[in-house]
Amino acid sequence: MTTPVAGARPDQRSGAGQERRRGAGVRILPFAVTALVAGATGVAGTLLHQRTTAPDTSAVDAQAAGIAEDLRGDLHAGFYSGGRTYGGQFTAGTLVAQVEAHGGVLLSVGTERSRAAGGVHTAEVMLGLVPPAGTKTVAADAYPVRCYRYTFATGTHSVKQSGTACPTARTDGRPGSLAAQMGVLLAQRPTGTSAYRQTPTSGYAHTPEGAVAFLKDMRLVGARDTVRAVTGETAADGVYALALRINGACHYLRMDSAPTASRLIPLWAAPADEQESCNAPQAAAAAILYGVDPAKQG
Repeated sequence: MTTPVAGARPDQRSGAGQERRRGAGVRILPFAVTALVAGATGVAGTLLHQRTTAPDTSAVDAQAAGIAEDLRGDLHAGFYSGGRTYGGQFTAGTLVAQVEAHGGVLLSVGTERSRAAGGVHTAEVMLGLVPPAGTKTVAADAYPVRCYRYTFATGTHSVKQSGTACPTARTDGRPGSLAAQMGVLLAQRPTGTSAYRQTPTSGYAHTPEGAVAFLKDMRLVGARDTVRAVTGETAADGVYALALRINGACHYLRMDSAPTASRLIPLWAAPADEQESCNAPQAAAAAILYGVDPAKQG
């Protein structure tokens, strides 16, 4: 405590009294230093505890960055008359395959068509459901579930990535976490060999029966998989799109006889926000090509 000074005047007390004051000051100083050190140690300890116990997001952030790079690879730079860039040919199925390869699921996908030609696409994903490739079992707080938003149009530089809050409710309205629901969705994927891969669909009838035959012949589904509720409709440019449930999870199938379709992924899991409705119009909308060269569309 500091004593107020009334005015400047000579100290009339004895030298012994001054020595006592100095001695007290010497005794107080170590106490004050000890208190400061203890306080600093306490703050540092708290910060260290927070740092060591807070989730380490570096692994899942790296996977999110990997998805952005995959998208940039699809939207490669090319040139046509006029020297402008164009994007690679892919669909929502490409997004699903990329996200699952990085341990996550596609929550939603949409297109804003009031902007540039071809529109600006938005995809929201949940990552952290599966540890990074090559990683053994990890603690939950060391690899947290996080959500990210991607926007892209045409050209490599159109891809933007940002973090976003994960939804707090399941898509089916039932109690529980969305992360748990999405974990189950990953477990329901087809057991066929590399189910979400580039496979040509030419030579198969654009009917529910032709779709089932294609899935079995190409081994996109296995003997343990159940396929039901197959509904389809014809989309643009002769594309036949179907909605079906494989092992209870909604999937979309895109059948296209065009030669370039062999580079597309025909089968993929529907986004989380479409798992319950699971209908043919949604499948047809998801089958639309992204990032197509406008010159080739004219």
